[in-house]
Amino acid sequence: MKSLKKLALGVAVAALTATSVMAENIKIAFIDPLSGPFAATGSEGLALYQYAAEELVNKQGGVLGGQNFEVIGFDNKISPKESLIQLQVAIDQGIRFVAQGNSSGVANALTDAINKHNKRNPDDRVLFLNYSAVDPALTNAKCNFWHFRFDANADIKMDAMTDVIAGDDSIKKVYIIGQDYSFGKAVAAAAVKFLGEKRPDIEIVGNELHPIGKVKDFTPYARKIMAAEADAVITGNWGADMVGLGKAVLGAGFDAPIFTYYAAGTGITKTFGADGVGKLKLVGEGQLNPPVSDRASAFVKGFKEKNPDKDIGQPRIANVMEMLARAINDAGSATDVVAIATALEGMEHDSIWGTKVKIRESDHQAIQNVHILAHTDQGVTHDMDNSGFGLVAEKTVTMASADIETTCKMKRP
Repeated sequence: MKSLKKLALGVAVAALTATSVMAENIKIAFIDPLSGPFAATGSEGLALYQYAAEELVNKQGGVLGGQNFEVIGFDNKISPKESLIQLQVAIDQGIRFVAQGNSSGVANALTDAINKHNKRNPDDRVLFLNYSAVDPALTNAKCNFWHFRFDANADIKMDAMTDVIAGDDSIKKVYIIGQDYSFGKAVAAAAVKFLGEKRPDIEIVGNELHPIGKVKDFTPYARKIMAAEADAVITGNWGADMVGLGKAVLGAGFDAPIFTYYAAGTGITKTFGADGVGKLKLVGEGQLNPPVSDRASAFVKGFKEKNPDKDIGQPRIANVMEMLARAINDAGSATDVVAIATALEGMEHDSIWGTKVKIRESDHQAIQNVHILAHTDQGVTHDMDNSGFGLVAEKTVTMASADIETTCKMKRP
């Protein structure tokens, strides 16, 4: 009788242990700035990751029959060196998925470190989910099997942006300005390339870089732009640097288009307000206005209700969560990183934002619709920064640059 009781107890303990293992959360390390001048951008991204994980995955039954996603923030202070420290902390905690997007300089450091780690530790591999670092090199010369980019890269966005510029005969002079690191340089190079191909008559009257996160007063740069009599400005600035540059240029009386990558979101849209109407243009994926569906609109409203001081400035984060969940289910494992990466390769996903997203197998670059969005208070269902102003899609490039060439030579395990 005692033997039977012991056997029954053993079976019960084993069943409980198995259930606990099944219910263990799948952790995702969010490595981005949560302090310092770019904290608002990082905190907004973390909040959206956590909301998307809960609404789009956990509340839908999770993955693998009931496991939930858990997104954990790691503050890298926008430093590549600190990012590598935080990466190791995450790996030591058994985390196999890393999400990062703010700063291509950080992304370049992370992709190198993850690639090396995975070669040395085949039983403890990590996947890099790049949601916003758009240096083209990351899916070209520096591509690797473990890196997936869910945002359109700088070249894809500039291709769409310069289509609009090229079609405007009133633009004869363009001033290019950006942050002095890999992304800012990539934006400038792409602008020169595409403008030269599409409108060789346009004169580039300025092309300069400034220190990232260190300029307190952009007035001298605004004066240069005004003195050059530019008909348009192109900038890849983001965070505090976008606010500083935009305020200075608009404050100087600039009355022409400012084409940007990141001129919207918490702490940005309200600052520009009425001054940005008719001037600020943004290139990006994910359309909030006009809403593409009731489901998308409900997602935006739900996020704002839970995070009243934040905005959905990076809609593609929703795609990351849904596509990762699909890949884990397809792989049948949350730990077989090779199988999960293989499932992501070539995946076609119907996004909550009403468009198809495809991960290109050759370089792991997401191909999707890219929009030219206008800062306005007209036709805005979902505003940003609680300001009454938001982004409305003016032009859409369907599956932008689907045939763009890549120099990636993917080595697979």
